[in-house]
Amino acid sequence: MTDDEPNARSLEETVREIADELRRSIERASRAEPEELVRAIGVDPEQVREWVGTAGGWLRMQFDGAREAEPARPSRQDVFRDAEPHPLDVPTQEQGIALAALDSGRWALEPGTQALSVRGGGPGPHDALGLVRELRERDWIDADGVVTVVGRHALGRWLAAAEPG
Repeated sequence: MTDDEPNARSLEETVREIADELRRSIERASRAEPEELVRAIGVDPEQVREWVGTAGGWLRMQFDGAREAEPARPSRQDVFRDAEPHPLDVPTQEQGIALAALDSGRWALEPGTQALSVRGGGPGPHDALGLVRELRERDWIDADGVVTVVGRHALGRWLAAAEPG
């Protein structure tokens, strides 16, 4: 850098200041107790212990293979209990409409893609990629976008839930 570039010097100084502050922050963090760091970012230390215990149990099971790992202590609230989609779910409004449209042939999955196309009148889906992923995860459609037997049963559950009375 030359003296002819006044802005370049101030940029260099700014970068040095940022690097110095980052170094000081890392030094402070390395001297702090882990529990203090966890509290500083707003997380309950007991919750972190549970996460670490669960992760450690999973890692032991992965690496030990044949040896049984001690099961992790169940948490007070299992937030991932229902995280996986289930084929016996009742479809949402959008999923039910998609299953009906795919089953009737009004919508189709473009070959080799996850794009839904409209083959007849009417509007298409708002989130076609997400919708196709959701239908496939529940085994309601196959790779070609054809409604499966499980998908037809899901469509039946959706229609029954929509019936008045």
